[in-house]
Amino acid sequence: MTQAHTHTLKSYDKELDDLRTLVSQMGGFAEAQVRSAVDCLTTRDTAMAERVVAADRKLDAMELELERQVHGIIARRSPVADDLRGVIAALKISGALERVGDYAKNIAKRATVLNQSSPIRAVGILPQMAAETQRMIADVIDAYVEADSGRAIDVWQRDERVDALYNSLFRELLTYMMENTRLITPCTHLLFCAKNLERVGDHATNIAEMVYFSITGVVMEDVRPKGDDTSYTTLDPNDPERYGA
Repeated sequence: MTQAHTHTLKSYDKELDDLRTLVSQMGGFAEAQVRSAVDCLTTRDTAMAERVVAADRKLDAMELELERQVHGIIARRSPVADDLRGVIAALKISGALERVGDYAKNIAKRATVLNQSSPIRAVGILPQMAAETQRMIADVIDAYVEADSGRAIDVWQRDERVDALYNSLFRELLTYMMENTRLITPCTHLLFCAKNLERVGDHATNIAEMVYFSITGVVMEDVRPKGDDTSYTTLDPNDPERYGA
């Protein structure tokens, strides 16, 4: 399903092009949802948060339309080889992007709660995480549309950056909660927001693996780069160096 590959039936090429276009549109919309959801937190804009939640229905509808197109292509064209891999990749990518939209919606919902409490300084790290995940989504969708396996590998390797930001924010929020119990509720919501963004990065990495396979027919066998160490993180309230933990 590469752009350079053409078929005798021009209508078949158009169907594949339409599929690529819809994947690209879904990626752009999912990326925008993540950006808007985090903006709700930094600008404390509850009305925007409500719009993000409502807009998630559009991404769900796009996923259903893509599934319809995929089913039609398989039924009419019986694709094989790289065409089949590309069509199946589109189906899997749409599912991953729908999940990205769900994470953005969850962040927006939590923003409506967080906006009722005093601002927390640590929220400043979230835009950095969001910016990185947005770039990953944009680049991996470009890799799919342009059949660029090298770009897919690049995205796959960048997940550690998101994990590093998540680790930093996780420790900072734990420290805040230890020092002031009144911050437990807002910090907990922020932790979930950060985890949602970390999962967005994971889905972008999953998509990169799908794209690489659809282009090359080879499964990525390297160990996925992973930097999330929060499962093992503890802070000692009596440790004077805990800020640097």
